[in-house]
Amino acid sequence: MTAESLTASETRGSTAPTAPEMRRAMGAFATGVTVVTGLDAAREPVGFACQSFASVSLEPPLVLFCADHRGRAWPRIRESGRFCVNVLAEDQGDLCARFGSSRGRKYEELDWDLSPWGTPALRGVLMRAHAEVHDVHVAGDHDVVIGRVLGLETAEERRPMLFHRGRFGVEDRPAVPRTPTDPFAWGWGDNWG
Repeated sequence: MTAESLTASETRGSTAPTAPEMRRAMGAFATGVTVVTGLDAAREPVGFACQSFASVSLEPPLVLFCADHRGRAWPRIRESGRFCVNVLAEDQGDLCARFGSSRGRKYEELDWDLSPWGTPALRGVLMRAHAEVHDVHVAGDHDVVIGRVLGLETAEERRPMLFHRGRFGVEDRPAVPRTPTDPFAWGWGDNWG
């Protein structure tokens, strides 16, 4: 790679990137899309769309997700101590939109089940990881949540929902700069966590 192929934020060294620069650069990394669900203290179901999810350890079985600690759903799930990560298939845009918005309906007229671990389980997803909160680390404006896996459920093989460069999927498409006002610019604003 030559210096000419690097952007200004990659070459300036000592200056930290701005939030838009960070978002644009991190958009180059395709991620899966999940919905983290749980029950709050009043036993009401809550949830949010989350693209920051990963396996941490096989022994003991640990996973992690990142959530905005100022969000409405995560603090309510944290109180209960248990959560379910529902991994979405590429045709589940309706679930992503439902749980990715800070407004509107989440569980209204939605078929879901209460799992044996006491967490809301969304139907038709690729995989569910049921876990209890093991540890939480504050990292900037987000919490890094480590969960100890209590159970896993997998479904038939289907293509996963992917998020890349502010859009769903990774098919060839023209490079179009994204802005916070773009109606399809998921990941901007309050859509995640």
